Amino acid sequence: MLHSTKALSDVLRVYAPQAEAVWLCVFDPDERRVAMAREGEHWVCEAPRPGVRYGLRADGAHAPEANLWFDPAKLLVDPGAQVLDRAFSFHPALSAHGVDTANLVPKAVYAPEGARPAPAPQPARGRVVYEVNVRALTLENPEVDARVRGTVAALAHPSVLAHFDRLGVEVIELMPITAWIDERHLPPLGLQNRWGYNPVTFSALDPRLCPGGPEELRRVIETLHGTGRAVVLDVVYNHTGESDALGPTLSYRGLSPEVYAWNHGLVNHTGCGNTLDCAHPAVISDVLASLKHFASLGVDGFRFDLGPVLGRGPEGFDPHAPLLRALGEEPLLRDRTMIMEPWDIGPGGYQLGGFAAPTLEWNDRFRDDLRRFWKGESRVGELATRLSGSSDIYRDSTRSVNFVAAHDGFTLWDTTSFTQKHNEANGEDNRDGHNENHSWNHGVEGLDHGLAEVRRNDVLSLLALTLLARGTPMIGMGDGSGHSQNGNNNAYCQSFPLDWSNADAGLEAAVGAFARLRQSVGALTGQELLTDADVSWRAPDGGAPDWDGRCLAMQLGPVTLCINGSGEAQDFAAVVGAGTEVLGRNHVVPARAVHVFVAPD
Repeated sequence: MLHSTKALSDVLRVYAPQAEAVWLCVFDPDERRVAMAREGEHWVCEAPRPGVRYGLRADGAHAPEANLWFDPAKLLVDPGAQVLDRAFSFHPALSAHGVDTANLVPKAVYAPEGARPAPAPQPARGRVVYEVNVRALTLENPEVDARVRGTVAALAHPSVLAHFDRLGVEVIELMPITAWIDERHLPPLGLQNRWGYNPVTFSALDPRLCPGGPEELRRVIETLHGTGRAVVLDVVYNHTGESDALGPTLSYRGLSPEVYAWNHGLVNHTGCGNTLDCAHPAVISDVLASLKHFASLGVDGFRFDLGPVLGRGPEGFDPHAPLLRALGEEPLLRDRTMIMEPWDIGPGGYQLGGFAAPTLEWNDRFRDDLRRFWKGESRVGELATRLSGSSDIYRDSTRSVNFVAAHDGFTLWDTTSFTQKHNEANGEDNRDGHNENHSWNHGVEGLDHGLAEVRRNDVLSLLALTLLARGTPMIGMGDGSGHSQNGNNNAYCQSFPLDWSNADAGLEAAVGAFARLRQSVGALTGQELLTDADVSWRAPDGGAPDWDGRCLAMQLGPVTLCINGSGEAQDFAAVVGAGTEVLGRNHVVPARAVHVFVAPD
């Protein structure tokens, strides 16, 4: 391992090839410095005792224009740390050369990894995924002890497990829970990063979300496994919170800045001020060490933020780049589910369909085409392609993660309520966030309660299509409960906890019914692309569909989806025959609605 200080016997190893000196700084309680010895590109010394707090300092050239940021006044967090004594907090002194930061930077707690074997992974592909912000999901749950709300431990509470049961979700995808720091523009605005996509190190859990450290995460995963669920972690290996040339020096920047992509300035393919060079051996080593650490705790899969960065090299994106290839070759990882966010903001950064099998991908084409159809801007031909597994994107089998809303964008309820984003509270004059959301309202902009039932029908119809389409379905936190962010489509610095007292119980029950239907019918869970041999497409009168129209019946095994995107009710009796409607309605499908029928045995 190039960076990580996890046990090589009792030796601590730090990768810092351009440093002129490196010190281990032990706090017991006052700082005591131990000079480390150079060993090639590394610096080594005897490791601290387990439980001891420590940091690092490094000296060398300070020439930011040449990507050299050495400053012995800066206390640095070990890139391989697994436990921190407190959370990161931004302070201007973290960016000031020559200012000591020992009182500002969290200390790592030395915790050599034990030899406990990793449990076999639970499957995630093809199962219903629930994307969760740990803090927002549980912060206002009155049944959870106030001391536990907002933490990983709350996910194991019976009331939260019951919430998962009601929705029928099988995979819990946790937004980042590793330690992060606020972007420097947020504290002056009185705001905090609430999403966690601004990490400093890769393996240390954020003490605000997981105060019990790795063992807390392990226990919660064991509980979720006991209910038959898998756990996927959202991980960020594309940049660090040390940001651009004006950012703080916290870890990598002060030890081995060569791990950042550098071309006459910090490359910013991430929009976060820097980009890690994922073709660098040190980065590959640290990413693999982080993934193996979490796999050893029982994590079943990973969702990679800005995935194309992991495959970038001198010639651009390569689906067989060293790091991506290593994910499939590492024994502890090869059976874990890998999910990519298949875009970044750099040249050639949109790579939907560009990753190698069996990697899954977030499919924003599914999101946009379903929204456009429901808004009235497209026809059933495009919709059928998405429901069939997106054969225009994938070959042989679908690798599509199907969703209509996620953390990054409008909630599903807000998609049906706002035509424009409302991000004024973010302090950027509503310039941040996506401008093209394919969203709509029903004549009244905002959360008009008189339109609640109409919007509720839109939400349920879109979730039904998502849950019954070919691929791996994902629903966003609260989207099955009527959750809103008041029109904010970039709520990374806002707190919008799930309102447990006003959750839409009827909507939750309906979503759960569709999820359980999916789980009970084998034809719905296959991952092969659907062909005309698998599925029958029909018009409401039973004839051939009008692919340029707004109505369609999709028959797959015993299940028939009756989709009415028109402005008038449609009678699908000729299609459904004696089938039973899942939610107890009938074959006359109202305007802008989806009914689902199951044929008798």
